[in-house]
Amino acid sequence: MRGDARDHVLVTGATGTTGSRVARMLVERGHAVTLATRTPGPRTGARDVRFDWYDTDTHDPALHGADRAYLVPPVGDPHPVDVMLPFLERARSAGVRRVVLLSSSAIPAGGPGVGQVHELLADGLFGEWTVLRPSWFMQNFTGRHTHADSLRTDGVVSSATGGGRVGFVDAEDIAAVAVQSLTTPGAPGAELLITGPEVLSYEEIAAVLREVTGRPAVHRRLTYEQMRDRLAADGIPHEFAAMLARMDLAIAEGAEDRVTDTVQRMTGRPPITFRAHAEAAMRRGRDAP
Repeated sequence: MRGDARDHVLVTGATGTTGSRVARMLVERGHAVTLATRTPGPRTGARDVRFDWYDTDTHDPALHGADRAYLVPPVGDPHPVDVMLPFLERARSAGVRRVVLLSSSAIPAGGPGVGQVHELLADGLFGEWTVLRPSWFMQNFTGRHTHADSLRTDGVVSSATGGGRVGFVDAEDIAAVAVQSLTTPGAPGAELLITGPEVLSYEEIAAVLREVTGRPAVHRRLTYEQMRDRLAADGIPHEFAAMLARMDLAIAEGAEDRVTDTVQRMTGRPPITFRAHAEAAMRRGRDAP
């Protein structure tokens, strides 16, 4: 399926975990794409522009020609609505008619952080909108993340999740749902809760990693305070670190113990299992824990 002149997608966070995959899939399908990143560079098949949520001079060039947008909120900002609302209003005026927002399964409409942006969309800011609420990423254990770094260096993943289970989801599946939401006529004007095919505790994640990699992998249980302070020590702003640690507590209490059929329903195929994800990461080598 090739896009027409009115089918031009702006992808923010285009070098990130989901944005890079969304951009790749759109280009492969023949859609016109603008890649918006802080560090633009020549990339095949797409227009590349500098974009910074906090630099309004970069907003109009990024929006030029786009009629739909994939929005990744600014990382680490506990109040993203302050910078995202003016951009969304500018996007609407510039002719963007459909937006797909990346949020989180842990944050409902009206909740903290990006939940405020979700609420604005649900209240009618855009006629065509979808909010993606994926569960926690499988890439947290194999990509560029505190958990993955700790597993590589120490064979340990630390959390305050206790024995709580999560429907971990592969970013490939999130991106596939995003692309369907961006390009399919009559795509849902609603939130989509996205999970993998099974729920796993951090202990079970560690066990799969041990089996797949043959390397040490254990789960170290922390208290809320220990997790908050550990995240803050890694350079995460204290308010955001506290919010992330509270999400771990919610997992311990069962908030993420669920699976959905969103990936199957939106893409026509089952979601990727964590074992398959870990095996693929091992084959790539550079992403392996």
